[in-house]
Amino acid sequence: MENVAIELRGISKRFGRIQANKNVNLTLYHGEILSLLGENGSGKTTLMNMISGIYFPDEGHIFINGEEVVIKSPKDAFDNGIGMIHQHFKLVDVFTATENILLGLEEKGRFDVKAATKKVEELCNKYGFILDPNKKIYEMSVSEKQTVEIIKVLYRGANILILDEPTAVLTPQEARKLFDIMRKMKEDGKAIIIITHKLHEVLSVSDRVTVLRKGETIGSVPTSEATVESLTEMMVGKKVALNIDRIDPVDPKERLVVEGLNCINREGVKVLSDISFKALSGEILGIAGIAGSGQRELLEAIAGLQHINQGAITYIDPASGANKSLTDMTPMQIRALGVRLSFVPEDRLGMGLVGNMDLVDNMMLRSYSKGHSLFLQKKEPSDLAKHIVEELEVVTPNIQTPVRRLSGGNVQKVLVGREISSSPTVLMVAYPVRGLDINSSYLIYRLLNEQKKLGAAIIFVGEDLDVLVELCDRIMVLGGGHITGVVDARTTTKEEIGYLMTKSNGGEH
Repeated sequence: MENVAIELRGISKRFGRIQANKNVNLTLYHGEILSLLGENGSGKTTLMNMISGIYFPDEGHIFINGEEVVIKSPKDAFDNGIGMIHQHFKLVDVFTATENILLGLEEKGRFDVKAATKKVEELCNKYGFILDPNKKIYEMSVSEKQTVEIIKVLYRGANILILDEPTAVLTPQEARKLFDIMRKMKEDGKAIIIITHKLHEVLSVSDRVTVLRKGETIGSVPTSEATVESLTEMMVGKKVALNIDRIDPVDPKERLVVEGLNCINREGVKVLSDISFKALSGEILGIAGIAGSGQRELLEAIAGLQHINQGAITYIDPASGANKSLTDMTPMQIRALGVRLSFVPEDRLGMGLVGNMDLVDNMMLRSYSKGHSLFLQKKEPSDLAKHIVEELEVVTPNIQTPVRRLSGGNVQKVLVGREISSSPTVLMVAYPVRGLDINSSYLIYRLLNEQKKLGAAIIFVGEDLDVLVELCDRIMVLGGGHITGVVDARTTTKEEIGYLMTKSNGGEH
């Protein structure tokens, strides 16, 4: 067909014994938004990396506008009008938007920055972007940085755009704005592939959905004929219950009291200002906020990993009822009380897991420092590793497999599962389902609800406002290191939370 922008036929890719993609077929049309769906490890990223020139397929053919092409590098991809906007931005902080857009371009003589700025402004006006071309990257919000990345590929003439998890760090208002821009690009004839785990976004913005499972194409369906349930069944291969069973807190009691917390980081920047709140037993307290609003620093301050300049953190022991000041304790003493932190960073192996060690040894890491015996007992960690693999459906040859050989999503399941399995009295989880497929995400939500029923006080930092509203009892919103509001999750709206996320100074709470 004349309207086909890109077609993949029989694309396969192996990494050693692992078959990442097998005989994948995919078609994308001009003037179309296609969602690419699949569970973790289904081969979505590998496939997109082959289109954008990062990997080269072992087998198969790629056609652009009906002509077969060979893409061996990102430059080849650009030459064929393909641009990929990655989840983690590749920008130089001290350069302006225009300077970042020009980086890597070949031009005879000196760059005409003035002419480039004019072209950037024209692109902004054409598609509805809001951006100051002369603004430095370090002065920008996350959505502005993303805008620079998108304009960068449009400036280079891209007609086929691939967006990887584009709304992961955006407010609902910013996400809607991005979708409006994508629709304008579609009207202009651009062909767009979006990778996202948020199925309501898939149904909202895309025209068609292609599903991968275990590296193979399962099929493509028009979005108008799809539902969240039907897409999940295509991804997983079976019906999955997609409901978060939120129960009311039973006899909630104060477990953690934070008063007047102030923290200054190593660069001398105030990252937390006058933070006061209470976490109750048998309750899930959600924390919402634009990335970098102080979520990490708050959890690390409670866990003893962040220096506190002012304020108090008090833990109320459920056994004795005694008040204990966490500000005077070491991280290990805080952990011994049952206060657990599971923070899922970009580098999952940097947060308490050792890549070269197997699953059993990684379970044992939490007990090495107790030093009760010369001989370490492996049965309990081994049972825990087996339990986590079974409960969270971790894809691994066996529990003796080094963690570094697992996919990112499976490493994450091990990390979160280990902390949840420790029967904590206070459980702090940050981005526990970031990058996880919908099936794995709901397994994590179920485990958190089980801990809630057992009386744990849970603090949940999340990105997906739909999940925060459905899972939590209360939601505290951070903006610029301040609390900008605390709302009842049962009665609030995503729009109200999004508005609070964009405020930067403390409101009444």
